[in-house]
Amino acid sequence: MKSMSLNAYGADAEFVATEVEMPVAGPGQVIVQIAATSVNTVDTMIKTMGQDLPLSPELPAILGMDFAGTITEMAQDVAGFAIGDAVFGCAGGLADLQGALAQFMVVDAQLIAHKPKSLSMKQAAALPLVGITAFEGLQRAGVAPGQKVLVQGGTGGVGHVVVQLAKHLGADVYATVRGEKAFDVIKSYGATPIDYTAEKIEDFVAKHTDGAGFDVVYDTVGGANMVNSFEASSLNANVVTTVSMLELDLTLAHFKGLSLHVVFMLIPMLHNHKRHVHGEILSQLADIADAGALVPLLDAQDFDLGNVGVAYDRLSSGQAMGKVIITV
Repeated sequence: MKSMSLNAYGADAEFVATEVEMPVAGPGQVIVQIAATSVNTVDTMIKTMGQDLPLSPELPAILGMDFAGTITEMAQDVAGFAIGDAVFGCAGGLADLQGALAQFMVVDAQLIAHKPKSLSMKQAAALPLVGITAFEGLQRAGVAPGQKVLVQGGTGGVGHVVVQLAKHLGADVYATVRGEKAFDVIKSYGATPIDYTAEKIEDFVAKHTDGAGFDVVYDTVGGANMVNSFEASSLNANVVTTVSMLELDLTLAHFKGLSLHVVFMLIPMLHNHKRHVHGEILSQLADIADAGALVPLLDAQDFDLGNVGVAYDRLSSGQAMGKVIITV
């Protein structure tokens, strides 16, 4: 089968068209013919950092974690699926798991779900990693109707899903963004956009929460920005982050009594730990999407296997709005 492989890691490393052996389904696995895959920040990190990341696959490597496609083969012990089913999931592209930048992919059936009927293959391929991340963070933060939720980075891959899911859960949602297009996207979700380049934290906290702070802050920017999230939080609030690989002064978090939730959704894949939970979350996301409450935001530019490197550069540039999709 055709694939796009990496023979080296690094910022200048190029994807190479390669013919590789067709995968074979082992116990508990299915073979999926890939229709589309999406690029996530962690994909670009693996490409650039290689073995400096403990989750990077050995070379030559086929990356790509997210996918949507059709089951073409399955092991006899797999239940709940049939050959010909349209599915989506996040199930490879790291450690010893082959990724989705190929015509076919062998997949642990616990890590997939039936594709939302209302979404195209491209839309479905955009959803798994960011959707599971968003869902898990909101679940751990205990988001409830009427709470005020601030999403840092509201039109990013994870952020735009958090905004929609928090609205679905009945929260009063706000999102930091910049630019007219991003404002329009957030408003279309029924949430309130905040221009973080024009408004100081204390000003929008006073404006939208009467100075009390937000009940939940979901920080998809992370890093040093977490201090801003602490500042925007109410007393005893929940702060969720997807980027926490740094040293940080937690003094403000201490005196506000904040609960900090670090979401690293790759754990089930890396450690074969409760993989079935991801399949269950994907099924719930499919139901939410089919109810009309969740639509993935796709970047305006289209890519295919012939220009995978350009797609990775597009996400790394910071110019993409929503998910970067590669059609296979």
